[in-house]
Amino acid sequence: QVQLVESGGGLVQAGGSLRLSCAASGLTRSTYAMGWFRQAPGEEREFVGVSRSSGGTYYADSVKGRFTISRDNAKTTVYLQMNSLKPEDTAVYYCAARRYDSYSASRYDYNYWGRGTQVTVSS
Repeated sequence: QVQLVESGGGLVQAGGSLRLSCAASGLTRSTYAMGWFRQAPGEEREFVGVSRSSGGTYYADSVKGRFTISRDNAKTTVYLQMNSLKPEDTAVYYCAARRYDSYSASRYDYNYWGRGTQVTVSS
């Protein structure tokens, strides 16, 4: 059974940083693309970024240069380092796994999801 568990969310002031973690278990192989999405109240779930197991990352324009995705060597934990946070970054952040090791910004292309972690950025 695949499980993705996010952690690291919280309340931070604008301009601050947070690092989110996503611990994955039950994936039968390590060659999954791992993505991060977020959803603010009343909004659609939107793409934040994705990391390929084979290397490389791709980000939404809204977070490019501020957010960085990384993985541990065993590729069982994925991180989202968020710097220079803005109030508009406030959302529930979700980790997702995609069976194909390629980039996708569509939430429909991801097969497994975590339950999310709340990030609140105060002005």
